[in-house]
Amino acid sequence: MGFSILDRLRRILSAFDTSHREQALSLTAVEMEELENIFTLLLLGSFVGFPSPPSFLAIELLPFMEKELAVLNKRAKDSGDMLAEMCGTLGID
Repeated sequence: MGFSILDRLRRILSAFDTSHREQALSLTAVEMEELENIFTLLLLGSFVGFPSPPSFLAIELLPFMEKELAVLNKRAKDSGDMLAEMCGTLGID
Protein backbone atom coordinates (compact mmCIF):
# COMPACT_ATOMS: atom_id res chain seq x y z
CA MET A 1 0.00 0.00 0.00
CA GLY A 2 1.71 3.18 -1.16
CA PHE A 3 1.21 6.78 -0.32
CA SER A 4 -0.06 9.16 -2.95
CA ILE A 5 2.20 11.88 -4.27
CA LEU A 6 0.14 14.48 -2.42
CA ASP A 7 0.61 12.63 0.91
CA ARG A 8 4.36 12.35 0.34
CA LEU A 9 4.62 16.03 -0.57
CA ARG A 10 2.60 16.95 2.53
CA ARG A 11 4.96 14.89 4.75
CA ILE A 12 8.06 16.44 3.16
CA LEU A 13 6.72 19.97 3.59
CA SER A 14 5.73 19.21 7.18
CA ALA A 15 9.26 18.00 7.97
CA PHE A 16 10.71 21.06 6.22
CA ASP A 17 8.44 23.36 8.26
CA THR A 18 9.37 21.63 11.53
CA SER A 19 13.08 21.94 10.76
CA HIS A 20 12.83 25.66 10.03
CA ARG A 21 10.74 26.28 13.14
CA GLU A 22 13.37 24.56 15.30
CA GLN A 23 16.15 26.63 13.71
CA ALA A 24 14.20 29.84 14.23
CA LEU A 25 13.54 28.91 17.85
CA SER A 26 17.22 28.22 18.55
CA LEU A 27 18.29 31.49 16.91
CA THR A 28 15.67 33.38 18.92
CA ALA A 29 17.00 31.82 22.13
CA VAL A 30 20.56 32.86 21.24
CA GLU A 31 19.40 36.38 20.43
CA MET A 32 17.49 36.62 23.72
CA GLU A 33 20.60 35.54 25.63
CA GLU A 34 22.65 38.18 23.80
CA LEU A 35 20.11 40.89 24.60
CA GLU A 36 20.11 39.86 28.27
CA ASN A 37 23.91 40.10 28.25
CA ILE A 38 23.80 43.56 26.65
CA PHE A 39 21.20 44.72 29.19
CA THR A 40 23.38 43.52 32.05
CA LEU A 41 26.43 45.23 30.60
CA LEU A 42 24.48 48.47 30.18
CA LEU A 43 23.20 48.34 33.72
CA LEU A 44 26.40 47.14 35.41
CA GLY A 45 28.88 48.53 32.91
CA SER A 46 30.98 50.24 35.56
CA PHE A 47 32.60 46.86 36.27
CA VAL A 48 34.11 46.79 32.77
CA GLY A 49 34.63 50.52 32.31
CA PHE A 50 31.44 51.51 30.48
CA PRO A 51 29.51 54.54 31.64
CA SER A 52 26.64 53.27 33.72
CA PRO A 53 23.26 54.58 34.81
CA PRO A 54 22.84 56.03 38.29
CA SER A 55 23.79 53.50 40.94
CA PHE A 56 20.42 53.68 42.73
CA LEU A 57 18.78 52.39 39.54
CA ALA A 58 21.20 49.47 39.26
CA ILE A 59 20.71 48.61 42.94
CA GLU A 60 16.92 48.68 42.62
CA LEU A 61 17.03 46.34 39.63
CA LEU A 62 19.66 43.99 41.07
CA PRO A 63 17.19 41.59 42.81
CA PHE A 64 15.42 41.03 39.49
CA MET A 65 18.63 40.32 37.56
CA GLU A 66 19.55 36.87 38.86
CA LYS A 67 19.21 35.25 35.44
CA GLU A 68 21.10 38.04 33.66
CA LEU A 69 23.96 37.85 36.16
CA ALA A 70 24.14 34.09 35.64
CA VAL A 71 24.35 34.67 31.87
CA LEU A 72 27.06 37.30 32.41
CA ASN A 73 29.07 34.92 34.60
CA LYS A 74 28.67 32.13 32.06
CA ARG A 75 29.84 34.42 29.26
CA ALA A 76 32.86 35.55 31.27
CA LYS A 77 33.76 31.94 32.10
CA ASP A 78 33.30 30.65 28.57
CA SER A 79 34.71 33.70 26.83
CA GLY A 80 36.36 32.62 23.66
CA ASP A 81 35.93 33.31 20.00
CA MET A 82 32.48 34.91 19.78
CA LEU A 83 32.57 34.95 15.97
CA ALA A 84 33.15 31.18 15.93
CA GLU A 85 30.29 30.67 18.39
CA MET A 86 27.89 32.73 16.28
CA CYS A 87 28.97 30.96 13.08
CA GLY A 88 28.37 27.63 14.78
CA THR A 89 24.92 28.75 15.89
CA LEU A 90 24.04 29.91 12.39
CA GLY A 91 25.39 26.70 10.84
CA ILE A 92 28.16 28.36 8.83
CA ASP A 93 31.04 25.98 8.21
